[in-house]
Amino acid sequence: MSDAVDQPVLSPVGEPAMVTRLFGWVMLAVLAAFFLNNILITGFDFAPLGDALNGDAGAIVLATIYAGAILLAAAFVLRTPNRALRYDAKKISDFNAYLIRGCFFAVLFTGIADALIAFLRVEGLLDTLFSEDLASDLIRSRFIGPWIHGPLLVFGFVVAAFTRTLGFIWLALMIVVAELLIVFSRFVFSYEQALMGDLVRYWYAALFLFASAYTLLEEGHVRVDVFYAGFNRQKKGRVNAIGSIFLGMTTCWVIILIGMGSGQAIVNAPIRNFEVTQTGTAGMFIKYQMAAFLAIFAFTMLIQFVSYLFQAVADARDEPGHIDHEDAHIG
Repeated sequence: MSDAVDQPVLSPVGEPAMVTRLFGWVMLAVLAAFFLNNILITGFDFAPLGDALNGDAGAIVLATIYAGAILLAAAFVLRTPNRALRYDAKKISDFNAYLIRGCFFAVLFTGIADALIAFLRVEGLLDTLFSEDLASDLIRSRFIGPWIHGPLLVFGFVVAAFTRTLGFIWLALMIVVAELLIVFSRFVFSYEQALMGDLVRYWYAALFLFASAYTLLEEGHVRVDVFYAGFNRQKKGRVNAIGSIFLGMTTCWVIILIGMGSGQAIVNAPIRNFEVTQTGTAGMFIKYQMAAFLAIFAFTMLIQFVSYLFQAVADARDEPGHIDHEDAHIG
């Protein structure tokens, strides 16, 4: 993600910006703590955070995670008072790039594997190719989720660690291939299965939701710039900083809290139950992952907004190292 435009070599030392850096790193720390707490609440039935006031041990653990994360973030900022904003921004953006690449490769591999299993299931070939026990397991989403999709998720992040290419380029290509297969199979061979449409929707959802943070980095989102286009760099930086906090981060947290605020929330519930579509065994077992895509969108956008905030404040202070995306695209 950070390779899309040529970036200057950034010095880690810059003008102090303690308040901005403290706000940004604490935001990321709280996000990490929320993610860990959500796993404990949804997957291991820990009591909600509010029960800490009643002395519940599990809830106290959750509260400790939040406190520890905030203290670590604050300690990091205080120990690096002269850390440059643009340097921090690039490090955060590079991490987000890896996170998004890993998600892209994970859904690429999962889509291929799950579509193949669904095809064998629909055509009644599981009993022929596998043992009776394994064939029985491959029609249950609670087996496929942790034992098939889980390792592919890990493999996707391993691949992302060794490649700097953007995963969505390959995913976009595979969407085109999947669409062509639907056209040929339907109109040439009069053959169509629910899994074919599931695969295209699965990859399309990943493409649009995962690529949003990259688009933010490249300033590719549609901007109503009636006044903005005429601002100088410092004024643009102030506008972007305010917008990052009050529009971008706020929206991301609304999505996260509504989608993952409880075990039965619209993101958590499908993941917890490994939910499948109404087509059942005729389709792919990936609906629960598509619910998770919304959370991934909000998480990656929030991380990128923190990076964007740091860049915006650096612009407002007219610090060196600004990247003109418009000139980069023109060139």
